[in-house]
Amino acid sequence: MQSPIVVLSNLQKQSQKPDYKFRRLYRNLYNPEFYFAAYDNLSKNDGVLTMGVDKRSIDGFSINDIEKLIETLKERSYQPFPSKRVYIPKKKKNGKKRPLGLPSFTDKLVQEVIRMILEAIYEPTFSASSHAYRKKKSCHTALQEVQRTFTGSKWFIEGDIKGFFDNINHHTLIGILRKRIEDEAFIELVWKFLRAGYMEEWQFHNTFSGAPQGGIVSPLLSNIYLNELDQYMKGFIEQFKQGKRRKKNPEHVRKYTLMRTAFRKYKMAIENKHHDEAQQQLQKAQEVKKELRSISYSNPMDSTYKRLTYVRYADDFLIGVIGSKEDARKVKEALTNYLMKELQLELSQEKTLITHASEKYASFLGYQIRIFTGSQYRTDALGRVCRYLNGKVQLKMPHEAWVNKLKKYQAIRMSADGTWMPKERAYFIHNEDLEIVAQYNSEIRGLYNYYQLAENVSNHMHRFAYFMYYSMLRTFASKYRVATKKIRKRYEKNKRFTVTYHTARGERQISFIDRSFPRQRNLKEANLDLIPNTRYVQSATKLSDRIKAEQCELCGKDNTVIHMHHVKRLKDIKNKPNKSSLEKRMVARNRKTIALCKDCHVKRHKGEV
Repeated sequence: MQSPIVVLSNLQKQSQKPDYKFRRLYRNLYNPEFYFAAYDNLSKNDGVLTMGVDKRSIDGFSINDIEKLIETLKERSYQPFPSKRVYIPKKKKNGKKRPLGLPSFTDKLVQEVIRMILEAIYEPTFSASSHAYRKKKSCHTALQEVQRTFTGSKWFIEGDIKGFFDNINHHTLIGILRKRIEDEAFIELVWKFLRAGYMEEWQFHNTFSGAPQGGIVSPLLSNIYLNELDQYMKGFIEQFKQGKRRKKNPEHVRKYTLMRTAFRKYKMAIENKHHDEAQQQLQKAQEVKKELRSISYSNPMDSTYKRLTYVRYADDFLIGVIGSKEDARKVKEALTNYLMKELQLELSQEKTLITHASEKYASFLGYQIRIFTGSQYRTDALGRVCRYLNGKVQLKMPHEAWVNKLKKYQAIRMSADGTWMPKERAYFIHNEDLEIVAQYNSEIRGLYNYYQLAENVSNHMHRFAYFMYYSMLRTFASKYRVATKKIRKRYEKNKRFTVTYHTARGERQISFIDRSFPRQRNLKEANLDLIPNTRYVQSATKLSDRIKAEQCELCGKDNTVIHMHHVKRLKDIKNKPNKSSLEKRMVARNRKTIALCKDCHVKRHKGEV
């Protein structure tokens, strides 16, 4: 069997050929090494410990599971379980909830193999304007592209597709896959996942459209689906493009001519030694030059010059239009027709707003976006005076962003006179001091990390940190039943709130976060969309290698089928007063996993080890 790395690399090379058809993909599902690679990928996510409808999770995974899975795939009898549907609150504070589909672990494993294969085929062909669910892409890269390419836009179109994930047309998606894939067995497997259905309150529901949010392969399938929109927009942008450059502003030309004439007369007067006239001409030239700084060089209303820019993140997209409002309306209408006719999707007419770029803020990925207009000037590196900011994109952090976070954390309350006041978080009073400070720091850092591109991030984050600091003081005061003044006196060291704690390596300290929130103009690494790696530090040995070693890490038995035992949090075991021999071994190795033989795994779940 070929290594998955070699197979995926070959697929990636062939994907560069536009007319290449991929065949015999299904046979890769017979390769056990693909499942071990998938297992290693999935094991990094704590969500794999959540049970599906089959009442199984990643805990207890073994080579036997892979062998049984491959056998059903060879026989074409494999049938995914329905996803378990749960609901999570939407980010927007409208009381609505988002459905989340939780597949069983075996289905996650197969989906991960499918995802790896499809990613190798499609990722190299995706548009540079697509930023969701892709390596080295994130919300920040999308926002930075807006900053870089939307300069001078006159209108924004805020794209909103109605219930995208729930309305993906299965026949359209399969049709898109068949353009490049000629392997009906592989296509049929994708069909099975799309039509697997879901369980809600133990009632089965069919799925005739959509891709479940929470599915391993769903984000990639959504990108494959909307890549059709990206390619359509690429062609549309070229058709919309008009004129090489804007026409010169007649008023600017007239004033510039006056300035040049005054300078020429000034030089002639100097040569003829007419000093009074020279002074008058120089003064006139300088006054006209000053006026020029407030006049646009090109004609901003030039109807012969048009441009279009486009950025997409998942089902949210933003379009910048250099043209008239009528042009923006035509773009919106064309998009509406294309999505309905070709992708069977509906563009929300109420939420897809056309916004004047310099008069109102457009919303995209939680930021407020506007084009700056003004006659303020700066001196550049070459000493030239220019209107450096005119036409540039401004990214702003909304006031609601940090206020809603405080409400979510229950860290503020409304006083009798209608003002917001810091509030203790009663659900923290039973936590350790270290945990409370670490949690507050993490929440502040998380909000700052997301909005660090915003021009006003420093002001808003200072306000947010202020409320969080006094909420933390009140939480400590509530925990110890003393006044906040005594809490500050007890914990403040060098004007920093500091908690001292003890570890095996000695005394350690943690302080409330340093309240410095500078704006970051350029982010070199865009890794914010990746799942945060909050796991313990472990050796470079992969979990799959420990399964293949066929040695029980508890009793030492060799040449045996290994069942990998997982726990969600190692600290829960560390804090237990009476640890079992297995738990002591996991703590000693600083691992959330341990390779067990079948007997030891059974004993573990009986509580005997």
